[in-house]
Amino acid sequence: MGWNWLSRGAGLLTLLGGVKSLSPLVERTWNGVEYGCKCYLGDECWPSNSSWAGLNSTVDGNLVVTIPPGATCHSTFEGPLGTISTYDAAACADTTAMFADESWTVEKPAAALWTYFTNDTCRPTDNPSESCTLGYYGVYVIMAKSRDHIKAGVDFARENNLRLIIRNTGHDFIGRSTGWGALVINTHGFQDIEFIAEYSGPGDYHFQAVTIGAGVQGRALLTRAHEQDPPVTVLTGECPTVGVAGGLVQGGGHGPLTPTYGMTADTALSFDVVTAAGEFLTANAEENPDLFWALKGGGPSAFAVVLSVTMKTFPEQASTGVVIEINSTHTTDPEVFWEGVRVFHKHANSIVDAGLYAYFELSEMRLHVKPIVGFKKETAEMASTLQPLFDEFKAKGIPHSTYENHYPSLFDLYTDLFEGETAGTSALTGGWMFAHKDVEENNDGIIEAFRTVMSPRDDMQSQGFIIGHLWDAGHSVPISNSATNPRFRNSTNFAIVALPVPFGATLAQKEDLQNVLTNIQDAAMKKAGPNGCAYVNEGDPYQPDWQDHFWGPEYPKLLEIRKKWDPEGVFYAVATPGTEDWEVIEYGTRLCRKY
Repeated sequence: MGWNWLSRGAGLLTLLGGVKSLSPLVERTWNGVEYGCKCYLGDECWPSNSSWAGLNSTVDGNLVVTIPPGATCHSTFEGPLGTISTYDAAACADTTAMFADESWTVEKPAAALWTYFTNDTCRPTDNPSESCTLGYYGVYVIMAKSRDHIKAGVDFARENNLRLIIRNTGHDFIGRSTGWGALVINTHGFQDIEFIAEYSGPGDYHFQAVTIGAGVQGRALLTRAHEQDPPVTVLTGECPTVGVAGGLVQGGGHGPLTPTYGMTADTALSFDVVTAAGEFLTANAEENPDLFWALKGGGPSAFAVVLSVTMKTFPEQASTGVVIEINSTHTTDPEVFWEGVRVFHKHANSIVDAGLYAYFELSEMRLHVKPIVGFKKETAEMASTLQPLFDEFKAKGIPHSTYENHYPSLFDLYTDLFEGETAGTSALTGGWMFAHKDVEENNDGIIEAFRTVMSPRDDMQSQGFIIGHLWDAGHSVPISNSATNPRFRNSTNFAIVALPVPFGATLAQKEDLQNVLTNIQDAAMKKAGPNGCAYVNEGDPYQPDWQDHFWGPEYPKLLEIRKKWDPEGVFYAVATPGTEDWEVIEYGTRLCRKY
């Protein structure tokens, strides 16, 4: 639904004020504290209908009003611009069937793959009379098709003091792709992929590379890379829907090739961007090198809008994959199960020291290790590395199942063994990285922390779960060339912590669950791993001292670069450099700066 529906809000919009260039912050008081806030619908500074129409003309008719995907199942959508009829039985059936499908969700203008930070106020339902409101989505979306469209959106947000959201795929655990009352720029339309036989840019790398648009996702990029002659590969995330040039590289990025080539950010060679000032710039080792460094792991949506990134590619190699399962089909004894988890994690250092990568899921009575990846590894070499683990399983009487397979390429392994994720769930996300030293000296304590995550309180038994990633970013790249936390160069297990939130949870329930995540689950992980750190894309943005946990000694430099490139705070993504003075107040709505 696009501009035609937008015009239905004209009656309301004509009552509001016109454009004011570089509008001042809107003064508000919340809980006795004075703030200066972004401009929102209902404020005098909110752009007039004619101004929005002008923006729509500038972006060639690609400005649309956000309507949540679930609206097709509701009789009406009660949006901020007015109420419209939205029920469509066929569309509702499709929405209901596809709501958990990541690829379906990615293609929506503003939808979030995980819905907690949308406030879940318009989900699919079999009762059309249920309320459907906008929740914490942005009001308008620019479906950008050109770099000029992105510039127009950045300029409009800056000049009118609007909250600005950069949304690519919506693959986002912690709410950076959505924001109440915001203008959203959707960059997913930037799908160009161009392979380069020999990179000729600055620096000492002059081999194969690829330039990708901001909207390109991991699976699509790997597919195209595999089609090259000869085939090549790229350091992407493990999930196929992740946008590589967006939040992945800007957050650092980890994946199956991390043991061999470091973080995704380490493989970036050059960026084309739109700055907060609306300038088109290139950032690389020679042009704007400070911005280049910050874009490589310094935080998503923090320094500029990425139009494209040029990255290293690498020759494809035959690879071996191993799967390990311990679950209730093998044992119903919790102590036997947890001993199996302890033994598996005890060998994590040996796994990463051999240059292997592993992805695992841990929930109550289920350890699902799928897969352990040996890039460039033969079956015999993998078997030799993992044999001590299986020997200890046997000695301790740990029932399990396992299988292995050798593949002609990493791409074949990737498409066969890595499983898709689901969208539409509501959860809080935390996480922590355990260093070599943590596993070596305190593996038993780490397992106790895992058990705390599973059951953080007596009234929350078997509620949490963990997604683990065994890799060492320093195995082959011991010195970072990016803004990522140096502690990742001695990593063993980066483990995501997730805590589901029931649909319809009250504010009090949400506050309680956030407290559980921060002060019970994540706190247990940090205590067990004092040498670790947190990962900005998959961590608790509300944890104390997030600056040090996410970036360590790199943070002061990142803060100075943020002040240089975005002094007015045009960009905002929670818990990124320079956002200390900003806060979302009034029950998750207005973005404001503390005076």
